[in-house]
Amino acid sequence: MKKTRWVVVALCFLAIAINYIDRANLAVAGTEIQRELHIGPAEMGLLLSGFFWTYAFMQMPAGWFIDKIGSRIALPLAVGWWSVATAITAGVSSVAAMFGCRLLLGIGEAGAYPACSKLVAQWFRPEQRAFATSIYDSGARVGSALSIPVVALIVGTLGWKAAFLLTGLLGLVWVLGWFLIYRNPEEETAPQAQAVHSVDAQNAEAITWGSLFKHRTLWGMMLGFFCFNLANYFFITWFPSYLIQAHGFSLKALGTLGMLPGLAAIPAGWLGGYVSDMLFRRGWSLTAARKTCMVAGMLTSSAITMSAFTSNIYLVMTFFCISYGSLAFTGASIWALPADVAPTKRHVASIGGIQNFASNLAGIVITTFTGVMVEITKGSFTIPLLLAGGSCLLGAFSYLFIVGKIEPFPVKEVNGLVSAKVRSVS
Repeated sequence: MKKTRWVVVALCFLAIAINYIDRANLAVAGTEIQRELHIGPAEMGLLLSGFFWTYAFMQMPAGWFIDKIGSRIALPLAVGWWSVATAITAGVSSVAAMFGCRLLLGIGEAGAYPACSKLVAQWFRPEQRAFATSIYDSGARVGSALSIPVVALIVGTLGWKAAFLLTGLLGLVWVLGWFLIYRNPEEETAPQAQAVHSVDAQNAEAITWGSLFKHRTLWGMMLGFFCFNLANYFFITWFPSYLIQAHGFSLKALGTLGMLPGLAAIPAGWLGGYVSDMLFRRGWSLTAARKTCMVAGMLTSSAITMSAFTSNIYLVMTFFCISYGSLAFTGASIWALPADVAPTKRHVASIGGIQNFASNLAGIVITTFTGVMVEITKGSFTIPLLLAGGSCLLGAFSYLFIVGKIEPFPVKEVNGLVSAKVRSVS
């Protein structure tokens, strides 16, 4: 079990890495696509936002679906879906068709994070979850970092269509590997464990999906993650175009210096998960451990705004490295929250989907807003960078003051039955 759970985390890491390569390849190939399809910044912003419409609005259905059928089937189904959507993008030649492919991509990728969050809840104890989460979540940074040199190389040698085809095939290889490797954790057979599982199932039936929204902490998680992603998705969508258009980067420079924020964020994410779990193991409350990491990370990530006030590329890259690294530091605790607050294990993916729905509305906002602002201001990224930095400060406020005590949402009585069953087991 101890070895297997890290294999599971490694598979989740690879899935998330592929996830981010497939969603970021449009941003990296954006300049070539704009040139070939004769589209401007506003239309490019629309294309970049297309993914987020379905990705955001499918989060809650995906979380509910994953809790119903389990991650063993749901995760490879999601990876297979988005990989096919990525591959068929290579065959389109119009803005409308590409927008349709991005919508399909969003539907498939919606299941990735809720499924991985549920897997960590199944395989790890609370004092280990943030670090395990940081491992698979670092796939986002690895995927973002790799997408720049890898996709840039493919675009430069084989063209942008080959980039979509090859990255799509990569996901299908992962699906095959998942079914060859993954096995569900063995069910505990001790009478006491069976009783706990029985109560958990009974409690899950007593808690409606809609009742989760009655908890202030969930709304704080939604707002905080929305603010997080206003900054995070600037990196994933407009960052390559920003370096090319505002600082004159070539594809070669994009594949070297452009990787630095992503590379800095990988160990920062691991550190965030380690510190969060370490504080909890050393006697801090779960609330203090998680909030310390989330608030500190969000405050520091506001450094992205400073890049708007200098033309020195080394300072710009320093601010971006600090900001992206701080976001990664925060992300480990954010994605540990669904398992921390879920009233039963059958609600982990649902809560993960709910908070991720809110967070990805930010993807729609920042991609479209940036495209419009760049066109209106004739190439300036100042206003989008100010928005991203300000959102980080608001996110810190949300995690500190709106999110309450981090503990499982209470299971309320349903005609007196739930509490009676819990007492009988205890």
